[in-house]
Amino acid sequence: MSAATSLAPGAVAMSPRTRMLLHGRVVPTLLRLTWPNTLVMLAQASVGLIETWWVSHLGTEALAGMALVFPGFMMMQMLSGGAVGGGIAAAVARALGAGRREDADALVLHALVINGVLGLGFTALLLVFGPALYAALGGEGGSLRAALAYSDVVFGGAVLVWLSNAFASVLRGTGAMLLPSVAIVIGVVVLVPLSPLLIHGYGPVPALGIAGGGWAVVIGTGLTTAILGWAVLSGRSIARLRRGRLRRALFGDILGVGAVASVSTLQTTLTIALTTAVVARAGGPDAVAGYGTGTRLEYLLIPLVFGLGAPLVALVGTNIGAGQGARALRIALTGGVLAFLVAEAVGLSAAAWPEAWLGLFGDDPRMLETGAAYLRVVGPTYGFFGLGLALYFASQGAGKLGWPLLAGLIRLVIAVGGGWLALHLTGSLAWVFAALAAGLVVYGVLLAAVIRGGAWFR
Repeated sequence: MSAATSLAPGAVAMSPRTRMLLHGRVVPTLLRLTWPNTLVMLAQASVGLIETWWVSHLGTEALAGMALVFPGFMMMQMLSGGAVGGGIAAAVARALGAGRREDADALVLHALVINGVLGLGFTALLLVFGPALYAALGGEGGSLRAALAYSDVVFGGAVLVWLSNAFASVLRGTGAMLLPSVAIVIGVVVLVPLSPLLIHGYGPVPALGIAGGGWAVVIGTGLTTAILGWAVLSGRSIARLRRGRLRRALFGDILGVGAVASVSTLQTTLTIALTTAVVARAGGPDAVAGYGTGTRLEYLLIPLVFGLGAPLVALVGTNIGAGQGARALRIALTGGVLAFLVAEAVGLSAAAWPEAWLGLFGDDPRMLETGAAYLRVVGPTYGFFGLGLALYFASQGAGKLGWPLLAGLIRLVIAVGGGWLALHLTGSLAWVFAALAAGLVVYGVLLAAVIRGGAWFR
């Protein structure tokens, strides 16, 4: 039987890429879609590392200030690209899998409206409430001033981040992984020389300090947004922007996944932010700098696993839309195993040689001590974080986010509640980090168990 005749009625009109998602061999297809995302997510994650390295030359207070802002900025990235962005990609994938090409086109406009409004909202919230937020997280004196100088710039350009991820998510929902990757790499290539130039100045360019790092991020993101916008608006995407009326049902297709996924993203960020406050209470700004530098490696896992996660959204969503539930589940579990192996390798390496990572960003003894303690305890459990995160993305594709939401809540309670209690009883940060590790293990194991048990189809 030919490939065309074996497809469901109407499927012969689908693009070759959609057919690959529905009928290609699981592991080769997943790896084929994963490598450009993994490469580019590492490049994108390097933005934060490059900035941290250059900012570390400004002193411990600047490094601590960036640590205060970083959870919020990463939350925005995760919301726009992984949560709402996942809702966009999943909605487009399900529409294409079901043969609803007109709906896939209409979803592009709805995605831009949603992300544009949310981007402007982020700018307003952080400009107004930023000082109170960073002070509550332990910022004081020079570290608080540095946090505000950086935050006002990067969140002032928040709408560019949201629009960039809207365009990228539309493309990924169609199975196009390479073009978003190329656009992001171009933005990173621009940022690499721009960041030190604007932070430290050179020739006629004045030194802007930590704010210069923020401007480099905004300029690089603006370039990426322009490239991705051109790709979608010029018709080089299977799903294309068309003029039409806004429809509540299509907003629901995106936000039904994106809104729930956003709660999960908030849980992840709250875990880091609240434990940052616990560490600040126990050890002050130097300990915050060490903990923040250590957790940057944990945050690095998010874009790394997203390299697998974006294909999982498209593959699972397309197969669910076509009624191929067993294949969707097999794809999800395969992706979860791959994510576990990659994240665990990173975590074990960090636990064995923590100074190799921390030494890139400073030599303050208290910073190194706190960061090393965190990596030695939490690093060996990174694999479970990768497993849970991959299954979270797969659940976006399935449109079933109840269990990822519950698993994230349990992780939050164990990590923050357990960490606060441990500090209260022992006064030791080591037990705080043990609570963080326990939360990651429970998160990954619980999600793997319930999804393998058929929770998507009950």
